[in-house]
Amino acid sequence: MAEDIKKTNDDKDYEDVCYICRRPESRAGKLIHIPNNICICSDCMQKTFDSMGNMGNPFQGMPYMDMFNMVPPNMQDGVPKRQKVKKKKAEPKKDKSMYDEGTFDIQHMPAPHIIKEKLDEYVVGQDYAKKVMSVAVYNHYKRVLTDSPDNDVEIEKSNMLMIGPTGCGKTYLVKTLAKILQVPLAITDATSLTEAGYIGDDVESVLSKLLAAADNDVEKAEHGIIFIDEIDKIAKKRNTNSRDVSGESVQQGMLKLLEGSEVEVPVGATSKNAMVPLTTINTRNILFICGGAFPELEKVIKNRLTKQSSIGFEAELRDKYDKDENILSKVTTEDLREFGMIPEFLGRLPIVFTLQAMTEDMLCDILTLPKNAILKQYKKLLELDEVELIFDDDAVHAIARKAAKKNTGARALRAIIEEFMLDIMYEIPKDDMIGSVTITEDYIENKGAPVIKMRESGEAKILTQRDIPAIESSEN
Repeated sequence: MAEDIKKTNDDKDYEDVCYICRRPESRAGKLIHIPNNICICSDCMQKTFDSMGNMGNPFQGMPYMDMFNMVPPNMQDGVPKRQKVKKKKAEPKKDKSMYDEGTFDIQHMPAPHIIKEKLDEYVVGQDYAKKVMSVAVYNHYKRVLTDSPDNDVEIEKSNMLMIGPTGCGKTYLVKTLAKILQVPLAITDATSLTEAGYIGDDVESVLSKLLAAADNDVEKAEHGIIFIDEIDKIAKKRNTNSRDVSGESVQQGMLKLLEGSEVEVPVGATSKNAMVPLTTINTRNILFICGGAFPELEKVIKNRLTKQSSIGFEAELRDKYDKDENILSKVTTEDLREFGMIPEFLGRLPIVFTLQAMTEDMLCDILTLPKNAILKQYKKLLELDEVELIFDDDAVHAIARKAAKKNTGARALRAIIEEFMLDIMYEIPKDDMIGSVTITEDYIENKGAPVIKMRESGEAKILTQRDIPAIESSEN
């Protein structure tokens, strides 16, 4: 009985959906409730009666004659909740205490320096990128949350385009930003987007993911953030005669989303072809952040910087920028157009900034400084076994050197640590007398073994290869 009452209260927050046309009640009007938990709008009910009256035998060829008796198994309780649209609130409350529950208002909007301080707790380095994002997000939500009586001045959206090598923290920055602001976030991959009608996801699928992240609450989703990763994969294809359905066409299809318009979005699915209800989302107040590594963009920038003068005393050497790791910071809109991004698309991303490549010092800081640092995670795991895990400074630098050689940014750190921590995580829980484990540089370089200290004697002991096998070098 209690479960039925709880289920009834939960359903009050969602709209009923027409069983035939799949439109929610806010679009189709008042719905008619019939047995088997089926709701039908007046238009579909009228069409059904008309089809019955136009036929000689009312029970032959009736398109929906079995809807009263034959109900699919997944529809016994009506339309599933994941395909229902949450009702909009008539007048949202302005109570300040609602901020603790995740509701935003202008009084509790953190200032840019506070947003950057929060980002510093989780992300190492990238000070310029964090500063740009803090100011852009602050201005965006001031525009959204402030109802200015001056209708002559309309503030436009501040969509962002971040450029940086792989593993420099693009996605992690956006995730942390959404966590700080307590707004719904949808992360999607541009590689799966195609033009409508072709195999793949339509452009509107990014809004479907945001709606799902907002618990199908349209009002909440219209104030969210959408991060489109791998945006460089939709650049114009060169030297092709076929239709570019996954490149330039996708950029053109995203123009209306970035600028702001009302878009019909499927609820509970990523395609409009499915028999799912549709709802309308206004993208005017949705912040779009696009990111990508843009490979080969360095060549475009080098050609622009060195083509001005190729001979003479003031000539730029061809190899002058070959060793410049942060050459992406010199990017311009013309370089992105040469790469394959159309001007209309770039015009709707007014804020363009780059992220620095990971250096050895930055990788060392990533291992130890953030709140969710990788080494802190492993120390926490061994604390559950009442074992203290210690990393020498030389060992931390050895891990950073190995990661820097892989050229995959911070993603290489966990792969390296997983490699040499495997035997430790397997062998240490066998002996309850072990009190601490110290990771040394020799162990990272496969020249020795970690040092353990027993609980009772307090004497340090060098683990032999018989106790913990030394990990073979990946080069061998």
